[in-house]
Parts: sequence; C-alpha cells; structure tokens
Amino acid sequence: QVQLVESGGGLVQAGGSLRLSCTVSGLDFRGAPISWYRQAPEKQRELVARMQFDGATDYADSVKGRFFISRDNAKNTGYLQMNSLKPWDTAVYYCNILHRGNYWGQGTQVTVSS
Repeated sequence: QVQLVESGGGLVQAGGSLRLSCTVSGLDFRGAPISWYRQAPEKQRELVARMQFDGATDYADSVKGRFFISRDNAKNTGYLQMNSLKPWDTAVYYCNILHRGNYWGQGTQVTVSS
C-alpha cells in the first residue's frame, strides 16, 4: 500500500519560512518524480514544484527563487523549503507521486498572515 504523509505546515508571518516534508512508503521512491501542489480556497489545485528522479526541477513562476524542492532518497522523503512567504501562498499543500499510479498525500495547511 502506497502512503504519502506530509508534515510541516502551519501559521507564519509574511516573509517567514516553512519546510514541508513528504515521507513515502510502499513504492520505489528513488525512481519516482515527486511534486508539490497547492490549492487555495475556491481555486484550482496548481503545481508548485516538481523534482524528477534524476534531480531535474521545475517551479511555478510564482514561487521561483523563493521555494526549493529537494529529496532524500535514503529517507524516502521529499521536501519543499518555502522562503519569503506571502499571504497569497496560503493554501493546502499536497505532495504527489506519479509513478505506476497517481498518489497523493493528505495535505498540510499553510497560512501566511500579513
């Protein structure tokens, strides 16, 4: 059974930082791309960042230079370091693995106060 468990969300003031974690079990994490999405109230879920198994990365324009995706294959964990947070970064953040299936975490709330 594949499981993705996120942690690290919370309430932070604008300009602050948070690091989200996504621990994966039940699949070969080293061979899988990992992505982070977010969904704000009344908005569609959007891709924030993606890291391929070889380390190649993509970012949404809105987070480039502020957010950084990484992975630790030894720990089966992906990370999203979020710096210089802004109120419009407020959303539920989800990690996703699209590898022999489409798997989602439960989501973690990030709230940025102005």
